[in-house]
Amino acid sequence: MKKLTILLGLSALLISSQALAQVSDDEIQALRSQIEMLNQRLDQLEQQNRDMSRSLQEARTQNMAATGAAAAADGEQALDEKIDQAVAAQVDERMAAVSWAERMRWKGDFRYRYENIDEQGKDGRNRSRIRARTALVADVTPTVEVGLGLATGGDDPVSANVTLGGGGSKKEINLDLAYFDWSGLANTHLLGGKFSNFLVKPQKTALLWDGDWRPEGLGMVWDNGTFFAQGLGTWLEGDSRNGTTFGWVAQAGMKLKLGATGRFMFGAGYGEFDIAGGTPLFGDPDDFYGNSFVTDPVTGNLVFAHDYHELQAFAEYSFAVAGRPMALFADFVVNTDVDENDTGYLFGAKYGSAKAPGTWDVSYFYEKLEADAVVGLITDSDFGGGGTDAKGHAIQGTYAFHDNWNFRATYFINDIALSSGNPRDFDRLMLDLAFKYK
Repeated sequence: MKKLTILLGLSALLISSQALAQVSDDEIQALRSQIEMLNQRLDQLEQQNRDMSRSLQEARTQNMAATGAAAAADGEQALDEKIDQAVAAQVDERMAAVSWAERMRWKGDFRYRYENIDEQGKDGRNRSRIRARTALVADVTPTVEVGLGLATGGDDPVSANVTLGGGGSKKEINLDLAYFDWSGLANTHLLGGKFSNFLVKPQKTALLWDGDWRPEGLGMVWDNGTFFAQGLGTWLEGDSRNGTTFGWVAQAGMKLKLGATGRFMFGAGYGEFDIAGGTPLFGDPDDFYGNSFVTDPVTGNLVFAHDYHELQAFAEYSFAVAGRPMALFADFVVNTDVDENDTGYLFGAKYGSAKAPGTWDVSYFYEKLEADAVVGLITDSDFGGGGTDAKGHAIQGTYAFHDNWNFRATYFINDIALSSGNPRDFDRLMLDLAFKYK
């Protein structure tokens, strides 16, 4: 049955008109050769099994005739043990040949971006950028997954973009993922290492944390289809010699079905990042990504002025309009550790879904993120130029050429440096061609 399934699947691939349009005659011939080789190998294995069974049966008959019933019983038991050992050896041989391929898989994506930035008081900026990411994922056991990923870019926590130029110079590649994922409990995943950001972000917006941020520490996700809860403990600095900085986040919520097409997700979260008195976690010593800072009277260094105890509420309502998906979404956060410039929120809508070839979507949201609402380093790296202390609009449209290939245009119309009392205009246009594989 397994042989028939394999051959039918591969044959269907070969006769597919779409596949024939995309591969050469040589490649088709190579695939046919591989199918023939596989067919011959499976025939050989089946014949070996038949020969083995026949030989063992003959040996059993001869043994019973020669030794009598009493001795035959012992012989039959020994023979059964040999059968078991032979079968086990054959299974081990087959598993050794194919298990590595079945347990390991590649996934990744590539994006080419043209970007225009127009910031008040500065010269305009145009640049071309690329982002490439790849990861090798292995199923160590049925309940343990281990992943290792690489990405272009430097050590920026929230971006893997690389700007083209430098005379065609080589570009950096760094560790992007290194994690384990244990799913031995029902509806539960336990993660450790450096892993993808699984925290709730309505319609992939990034009010609190950028989608490219890779937390480093431990995480837990539980979801039974109706209720969900998740927690994260992350080291912003994990070496005591550098002054350890630990943050944690917890979220919980509910997902409901409303009518034939309606889905309503809502929930709340809370996180703590106690960084007051610390120097910047990344980048230049005077770069706080919009957060407030003061001068340490002892060292003279610039340090964070506040801790960040972030209380979050979020919601997302999905339904259908004229046969296309529609979503309304909102996110809200307040830093309970400060009394001013402490709030952030966004709300927006998305229509359509650019997944299948020829499909599209458009979306819009308005966001305001005050200076000390969240940790600026790990919030959206695109809105307002990255960090906090910005407000404004974001408009986006996507068209899918293929399941794994699309074009996207995003335009930000923002005001930045709100807390200065003299905000500046900041406009950003991003045109992306994105490809993915897995």
